[in-house]
Amino acid sequence: MDDTADRVALDVSQGVSRLENPFRALRDVLSRGGPSDRQVLDALAAAVYVTDAAGRITYYNEAAAALWGHRPTLGQDQWCGSWKLFWPDGRPLPHDQCPMAMTLKEGRPIRGVEAIAERPDGTRAPFIPYPTPLYDSAGRLTGAVNMLIDISDRRDTERAAQQLSAIVESAEDAILAKDLNGVITSWNAGAQRLFGYTADETIGKPVTLLIPPDRLEEEPKILSRIRAGERVEHFDTLRRRKDGSLVDIELTISPIRDRMGRIVGASKIARDITERRQAQAQQRLLLREMDHRVKNLFTIASSVVALSARSATSVADLATAVQERLSAMARAHALTLPAMLDGEPSIDRSTTLHALIGAIAAPYDDDRSHGARITVSGADAPVTGQAITSFALLLHEFATNAAKYGALSTPDGRVDIACAEDGELFTLVWTEHGGPPLHDQTINEGFGSQLARLTVTGQLAGQFSRHWRPEGLVIQMSVRRERLAG
Repeated sequence: MDDTADRVALDVSQGVSRLENPFRALRDVLSRGGPSDRQVLDALAAAVYVTDAAGRITYYNEAAAALWGHRPTLGQDQWCGSWKLFWPDGRPLPHDQCPMAMTLKEGRPIRGVEAIAERPDGTRAPFIPYPTPLYDSAGRLTGAVNMLIDISDRRDTERAAQQLSAIVESAEDAILAKDLNGVITSWNAGAQRLFGYTADETIGKPVTLLIPPDRLEEEPKILSRIRAGERVEHFDTLRRRKDGSLVDIELTISPIRDRMGRIVGASKIARDITERRQAQAQQRLLLREMDHRVKNLFTIASSVVALSARSATSVADLATAVQERLSAMARAHALTLPAMLDGEPSIDRSTTLHALIGAIAAPYDDDRSHGARITVSGADAPVTGQAITSFALLLHEFATNAAKYGALSTPDGRVDIACAEDGELFTLVWTEHGGPPLHDQTINEGFGSQLARLTVTGQLAGQFSRHWRPEGLVIQMSVRRERLAG
């Protein structure tokens, strides 16, 4: 190819790549009409074809044939070589109304439209046409040239971007982006729900808007890692909401790169982990409680064996007595389990306070050779829901301590439990008699006593007190009646 052809190829390729009046370069090539110029058009990656003034196709290149999916008949097929044409919204586009036909009818270039070409095999290709009229030296219309720019890749990119945008916007997690200066550049609906700010209130603002003052040193470290191309995963921290409250979140931060691969910012996914933290705290409390209970159970089991041995007349009697008492303990212990375990449906349980006391007291009141060791008197009341667990735990702790240190640790000791109604309040007084002498009335509260106090004052919103008297311990508690319903 000579220098002229090389220059023409350069002019056309530059025009196509920039999409800046590509028809002008094509028109210049066609006006020269030399063999080398047609070779240039044949070699172009962009689809190009030419018609006469009546719209009959007189030339097309290989790229046009590939776009159409077939080869039209020169001098016969009109307007466009595509099998079928459609508007972007799917409506059929007759060939005699296509952009090329309008250019020939009106004698002017058509710009700013899109169309879809359907091939004989049924596949479709969206494109942008650039039809431009051709005139001879006398100003007469001699035909038109059209360049078709295939925008399939652009459509795929736009569709993927739209899908990604929809996913980000509908995500439950907070998703935001920031530049390398820490300025927020995007903000989804999840971020608004989590932090309370709208997009208008945050975009263009520094991300430190969300960071508590005592954690501001985190941001420079994060940006430094992002600039180095690192991804920050599962980073637990605290952030500040619009109302000033703090929220536990888990952050995942990834670099954002431009088309050249340069890091230009970071995307952040923030997940609210408040419930997870609460569950972890609850788990720790339950583990402490379990440890406490297991130790108590071993102590009580030893006491049961010792008490049973005092009255047993044979090995069989001893085995039976121990088995029955341990079974009663197991039934009482089951009442202190939560009403709902993870993954299991809630159980609607109800009983009365007297029945609950009887179940808890059964393991300690089995030997009645000297009469009942635990008596219940006064008003009864229904207990439902979570209140069952709370009261069972309380009574279990009272009885355990009495068996270990108090009245139930001696053969002749006993416990009186008096219940009473006082308006909206329900009171319970636990009084021990006949226990070992109390040498120190200022004993520090152990975990069980602390748990009992917190259960009454916290979960049941009641009042709780203990008094060490010479004849034994007295526990007084009162709760509002509605609290008995859980």
